[in-house]
Amino acid sequence: MDISHIEHIGIAVKSITDSLPYYENILGLKCYNIEEVADQKVKTAFFKVGQTKIELLEPTSDDSTIAKFIENRGEGVHHLAFAVSNVADALAEVEAKGVRLIDKAPRKGAEGLSIAFLHPKSTAGVLTELCQ
Repeated sequence: MDISHIEHIGIAVKSITDSLPYYENILGLKCYNIEEVADQKVKTAFFKVGQTKIELLEPTSDDSTIAKFIENRGEGVHHLAFAVSNVADALAEVEAKGVRLIDKAPRKGAEGLSIAFLHPKSTAGVLTELCQ
């Protein structure tokens, strides 16, 4: 698989508004984009740290995966995302190696990226996202 860098680290939060002061005022990062991804029932906020981004994920519905994550585990690191040259090819490659997929095909994610998730039961317990 052709991984170029860590695209972002996804962090589940109850409220982006309540979380922004820590990232902006304490860490000195600047939020450059807030958007809602309606089909994933999530609102996102992005910060850039070198080539890597931090993505805050706020649930927009009680039945979203992020709401369920926070309910079960609390706020915190949700996933690790890798930049790949071709998500469809990367999915085929890892599936051939026995990795369990959450997404069988790429779908649209925040910032217009093509994304797909790998199941944490096949990735040493880390929810892994592939981005293009």
